[in-house]
Amino acid sequence: MNTITTESELDWVLVLAPFRKDAEYIAASLREQAIEVKAVKADEDLVQHLALSPGIIVITHEALSSDVVGKIAEHLAEQAGWSEVPIFILLERSAPVARIRNRLQASWPDARLLFHTRPIAPLEFVNAIQSNLLVRLRQRQVRDSIERERELRLELNHRVKNILASVSSIFQMTRRGTVSVDDLASDFTNRLQALSNVHTAVFEAGGEEVSLTDVVGLTVSPYNSDGVSRINVSGPEITVSREAGTTIALCLHELITNAIKYGALSEPDGTVEFVWTIAEAGGPHLFLNWIEAGGPPVREPTRQGFGTRYVRSAFGSLFGSVPDITFAPDGFRCRVRGPLSRITPQKHVTSV
Repeated sequence: MNTITTESELDWVLVLAPFRKDAEYIAASLREQAIEVKAVKADEDLVQHLALSPGIIVITHEALSSDVVGKIAEHLAEQAGWSEVPIFILLERSAPVARIRNRLQASWPDARLLFHTRPIAPLEFVNAIQSNLLVRLRQRQVRDSIERERELRLELNHRVKNILASVSSIFQMTRRGTVSVDDLASDFTNRLQALSNVHTAVFEAGGEEVSLTDVVGLTVSPYNSDGVSRINVSGPEITVSREAGTTIALCLHELITNAIKYGALSEPDGTVEFVWTIAEAGGPHLFLNWIEAGGPPVREPTRQGFGTRYVRSAFGSLFGSVPDITFAPDGFRCRVRGPLSRITPQKHVTSV
C-alpha cells in the first residue's frame, strides 16, 4: 500500500555554504521540489538556526571550520535518543575524504553522515535529500509510537489499580449488607457483572451510538443496591457517540474512585448527585454536574493526581472547555459544559 506524505509532515533543511552562491543554488534546487530550506552563511548566527531543529543539515567543505563543527556537535549532543540527524557533506574532488570523514565521525557520533563529491547532479542530490527527509519522518513516527505506547502502559496500569480498588470497595460494601456467604457471593457477583456491563454498553454497542442513561446507570449501579442509592443520577435521554460514552464512563469511574478513596463514598452516609441537563442558550449545550455531600471535610490536595488530570484532559477534549473542579469544604464538585453537537447530533436529543 502506498503512503501519502504531505509537505507539512516533512522536516526542513538547513544549508550552510559560505562561498560564492553555493547556498543560493542548493536552496533553489530544493525549493523547486517544495522542500523547505533555510540557507545561512558560516559567519551568521548558526546556533540560532540550529535551535529551530532542522531535519537535515547540508554543509559544504569550506564551512567545516572548528567553530562550526563544535557548534553542530553541541546541537547533536542535545538530540533525543530517537533522533539521528542526517548531515550531507559536499566535498571538492581534491578534498582528503578519509581524514574529513574520521574527523567528523569523531565529532558527530550521533549523526547520519552522507558524503558527496561536487559537482553532484541536482536530481541525485534532491532524491537523496527527499529520501532522508522520509527517514526523519519515520524517526518521528517511531518516537510518537513509543511515547504513545508508554502512555498507554501507564494508563493501563492506572486503570487496573482503580478497577481493583473499585472491586475491593464493592466487596466491602456488599459484605456489610449481607448475612450469609451465599448472599455475599450472589450480590458481589451481580455487582461485578454490572461493572462489566459498562464495557458492553460502550465498547460493544450495536452501532456507533449509545444511551447516556445506560452508560451512567451501568457505571454507578455497582454502588447502588438493596434500595439504597449512594450515587443518584438524573437527566434527559440522550444518545451519544461511542467515543463520548467511553470518555464519560471513564471520567465517572475516576470520580467514583476518588470519592471512594477520599470523598463522600468513603463515609457510610455520604452521597453523590450526578445530574446532566440541556440548555438552549447559544445553541444546545450539555451540562454535567457531580456533587458530593456527607463525606469528610474536603481540602484541596497539594498536587494534582492522575485521576484529576485525566478528568480535566478528557472532559476538556470532549467538550472543548476545561471542567470546573471545586474542592468545597462540604463536598467535592465537578462541573463541565459544552456544545451538544460535540458528542451527538441534535436529532438524537429527546426532551423530558
